[in-house]
Amino acid sequence: MDVQQEAARPVPAMTFHQMLERIRYEGTYPTRERAAEAVRLVLAGLGRQLTGDERVELAARLPVEAALVFTAQIPDTELRTGWGFVKDLATRTGASPATVRWDTGAVLAVVADLAGEGLLTRILQQLPAGYALLFGRAELTRAA
Repeated sequence: MDVQQEAARPVPAMTFHQMLERIRYEGTYPTRERAAEAVRLVLAGLGRQLTGDERVELAARLPVEAALVFTAQIPDTELRTGWGFVKDLATRTGASPATVRWDTGAVLAVVADLAGEGLLTRILQQLPAGYALLFGRAELTRAA
């Protein structure tokens, strides 16, 4: 990355340490290490679902350590609903869906704040039904 590209990259609104502390608070985790496990799990899963400009813009708004976890994933060819996302993470880890749902909510609430309203709206438009609730937003549906 040259100097101009580095200067063009937005500075994340918080450091990785601050992000972990916020997630630790949101998820009422006993340790920062437990919060870090949740971050790795959820951001890796989100990295398998999100593509395009929204993926690039979100990565730029995340602290570098979180962005690396997120962007290290190759997007899946099949998008999962919000509930499918939670079930997939539970299967991958052996944790209960309830625990994974808790982890997902704690992490994505902070990610939503870092993304901002405009980017979050675009992300939710790209993903199947069920993700708005995971990000702590109302799930609005269109009338038929």
